[in-house]
Amino acid sequence: MKITQLAIDHNRITIVALLFIFIAGWQTFINMPRAYDPGFIVRTAQVLTYFPGASPQRVEELVSSKIEEVAKEIPELDFVKSESRTGVSIVRVNIKERYKDMRPIWDNLRRKIEGIVPDLPDDVVGPFVNDEFGDVFGVVMTVTGEGLSDAQLQNVADKVQAVLQNIPDVAKVEIYGEQEEQVFVEYDNARLSELGISPYQLSQILSARNIVISGGEFNLGPERIVLEPSGNYESIEDIGKTLISSPKNNRLIMLRDIATIKRAYIDPAKSLVHSSGKRALSIALSMREGGNNIELGKQVRKAIAAFETQYPHGVEFQLINFSPKEVDGKVKDFMSNLMQAMLVVTFVMLLTLGMRTGLLVAMLIPTSILLSMIVMDLFHIGLDQISLAALIIALGMLVDNGIVMSESIMAKMQKGKSALYSVLASAKELGFPLMTASLTTAAAFLPIYLAKSNVGEFTASLFKVVTITLLCSWLITVTIMPLLCITFLKVTPKEANNQGFADRLYRRVLNTMLRNRLATLGLTVLVLIAALTGSALLPKIFFPPSERAYFKMELELPTSYSIQSTQTVVADIEAYMTEQLLLIDGRQHGITNWVAYIGNGGPRFILSHNPKPSSNNYALMIVNVTDEQYINDYMAQIQRYAQSQHPDLTLTLSLIGNGPAVDNPVEVRLSAWDPDVLASVTEQVRAHLSTMPELQNVTDDWGQRIKKLNVAIDQVRAQRAGVTSQDIAISLQSSLSGLELTEYREREDSIPVLLRTEETARNTLSKVRSLAVYSQVTGNSVPLSQVADVELSWDLAKIQRRNGLRTVTLGAQLVGDANAAQIFANLESWLSQQHSDWHNEVSYQFGGEYESSARANQSIADNLAIAGMIIVILLIGQFNSIRKSLIVLFTIPLALIGVVSGLLLANSYIGFMTILGIVSLAGIVINNAIVLLESIKMELDGGTEHYQAICNAAQTRARPILLTTATTVLGLIPLYLGGGAMWEPMAITIMAGLAFSTLLTLGVIPVLYACLYQVRENSV
Repeated sequence: MKITQLAIDHNRITIVALLFIFIAGWQTFINMPRAYDPGFIVRTAQVLTYFPGASPQRVEELVSSKIEEVAKEIPELDFVKSESRTGVSIVRVNIKERYKDMRPIWDNLRRKIEGIVPDLPDDVVGPFVNDEFGDVFGVVMTVTGEGLSDAQLQNVADKVQAVLQNIPDVAKVEIYGEQEEQVFVEYDNARLSELGISPYQLSQILSARNIVISGGEFNLGPERIVLEPSGNYESIEDIGKTLISSPKNNRLIMLRDIATIKRAYIDPAKSLVHSSGKRALSIALSMREGGNNIELGKQVRKAIAAFETQYPHGVEFQLINFSPKEVDGKVKDFMSNLMQAMLVVTFVMLLTLGMRTGLLVAMLIPTSILLSMIVMDLFHIGLDQISLAALIIALGMLVDNGIVMSESIMAKMQKGKSALYSVLASAKELGFPLMTASLTTAAAFLPIYLAKSNVGEFTASLFKVVTITLLCSWLITVTIMPLLCITFLKVTPKEANNQGFADRLYRRVLNTMLRNRLATLGLTVLVLIAALTGSALLPKIFFPPSERAYFKMELELPTSYSIQSTQTVVADIEAYMTEQLLLIDGRQHGITNWVAYIGNGGPRFILSHNPKPSSNNYALMIVNVTDEQYINDYMAQIQRYAQSQHPDLTLTLSLIGNGPAVDNPVEVRLSAWDPDVLASVTEQVRAHLSTMPELQNVTDDWGQRIKKLNVAIDQVRAQRAGVTSQDIAISLQSSLSGLELTEYREREDSIPVLLRTEETARNTLSKVRSLAVYSQVTGNSVPLSQVADVELSWDLAKIQRRNGLRTVTLGAQLVGDANAAQIFANLESWLSQQHSDWHNEVSYQFGGEYESSARANQSIADNLAIAGMIIVILLIGQFNSIRKSLIVLFTIPLALIGVVSGLLLANSYIGFMTILGIVSLAGIVINNAIVLLESIKMELDGGTEHYQAICNAAQTRARPILLTTATTVLGLIPLYLGGGAMWEPMAITIMAGLAFSTLLTLGVIPVLYACLYQVRENSV
């Protein structure tokens, strides 16, 4: 090849290039960004709208449905989900996974949402579009302060937030658990009625008193004077000094004389945070795009060390989620695996090729890896478990080029040719075949890159890194390696027919197979059929859980529970964990710390966590442990305690997942227009799921019905009493939830001032009936029972819809090692039988692992044709023969025999990574066949008889083929042993598939070639 000639002729430039690769590659490796996972785009936006006091049905009809309709107009839409609760609408807009540029899509969504605002009810607050729903907060710390008030703790958190925001690698800093301050004006019903003052009148008086209005400007000589009238409240005492005129006696009285004024936090709280059982605030940090996780960790630890010296004793900072530590550990583990693989492959080279040749080929490994890292950095590919695993996978393959090239050079030198001639001749013969082999291998990984799914995006760097590494290896093989071979390779000429025992044995076996070619092919087909049949015995798991040393606890109480009740349950479980499981002196392992988010789902601390919408009856706990191997024991103990002490609690404990999030492994979605029919079918399906021993924690996303007080206004009685429906609504709101009167401004903060009755009048049903209803105009009041009937009823807690149709999602967790795929198969059979009884009024769909794995696998399958076409074109271009291309492609199904056998022997499973392994294997196994057929061609070009050419080529290429297979298989052992459950099946797939395919390639491929070309034995 010309490029080889240029590299040899300009050897000084080649040597400098080699030095540059080592220096620049090492520097690039040190500075490359690091992450645990490569991540993927979260294609979901959340539209939040408040409709105070409205029932779920009214929120659904007047808000959610209208937002859904405009969301459906977005052409990129995948599906839209809505949740309608009392007073709030949550709509999630999900975009199809093939779209990557989300900004114009979200801008279009905002414009459409803004367009429907005039059509929404007047009392609606919002809608608010949150398109940063997918931001990951990889660092989460808690702040606790023994003896500090809520305000003091909040002040500490605010200062910490300001400091952390200035860290270079930090993008966002958010505080969770902070309480909104309010000023409460609490009145006694009897006293207000006595004075004839209504809540509305109080609101008008305070608003008129608390002003921030310009008094105008005027000219005074050459100057312009601004008038600023006073009037806004400067302190809480100012609010109490507000003068109120009583309509009944025209007396002026101060507000503090008729009401209690106090400054406090919102009551009840919207959300709370506990840190290892203590009241706390949580501070979450997200990393800027392109940031370095390791550097971020150092910066955060330095900041925390400064905080600990700055703040008094009792203020404690605890790291709960710390992705820099996880990333550092994961990268170090994979780098260790990579170094082990390099040592294994180097040892194989030295053992089989000799010291000089082995070192020359082994030199290809660090050179190719470092050059690959330079190119990876140019394409903005960082170091994470996917890219590092790709390097390990490519490691065994990248030396294939060097082995084949060095073997060819040695063979020619052994025949007495000069080193220069041997190098140039080998490069000319093998340059393009090796390029074709590299490209076909890369093409096999192409469907992973082209997959239009989150999982495809998650694993896309497999294709990028393998392709970059193989092409870098090829470039070094045809440039730097020939120069080094000329300089260092010393070979003693040997006799032409000097064959060892292994060569003679292989030739004898090959001749036997060629003489019994039909029996050989028939037996191969039977073994292939048996292997495909045996694949049904393998369990199917989409993604195994990760090996992180923490787990999730999701607590869900009946929907009507208050946040105080949820906090009580959380505190009880925390007390049990502290007493029984917390790591203390005398325990070698245990729980180290945890955070509890009460009332919401906390931040998205890892990409696979989908925070749930805020809800009083929900809490999330993230629990850190000393060692992940004990997590299942801890979860079992907590589950037993919770079931015995809190029977109405639904507790879901789960390990942290790999890849895209799946909330429940098993999910069934039921959709119908008629709510009664939907409820009836839901109970049928729930009952069936509850009888399945493989499932636990069967729940639905509608929750239980909640108690509701219906205030049926008698318009005739209300008219006689001189009050309107609006008077009644305002009076109830001010008495119970509170009516906002005005705002008190303190520096840059605005604090709402709320009017409400005293607590004793808010918490009993009898007191509700006797609440005073005021005429907002006259101030006269009557008891609520005089103008309305109050009845207790049951109502829906929330209404879930999917694409505009009411939908109930039933979810369940797996028990032990239960297999989700088998459960879905059983469910499909049962649901298809039941569906006929539903008279097409109810439709069902599977979610969970079934939907995720089906979508991910389909995204790969959709692009297999493209990869297959590229491989076929490359093969036909290489051989200019369709028959030879078919022979090469036949090695792919041969590999499946080894894949199934390996997975069964290793007691592994079929998952998404297994599928990727099979796809990747397809590109690897054909390389051996390409080299073998090219060798047959060279034998024929040299005048060798056809049958002898087959035998000679097979015997000549057996050693390099076995050697390249050994390097690839042995190089993957560290990934198999140290890569964890996620990479185990992929490593087994490639190792077993390649090993078995290689053995068959050396026997079956010559036989198939002889059959297709009708080659007969003339001489042996």
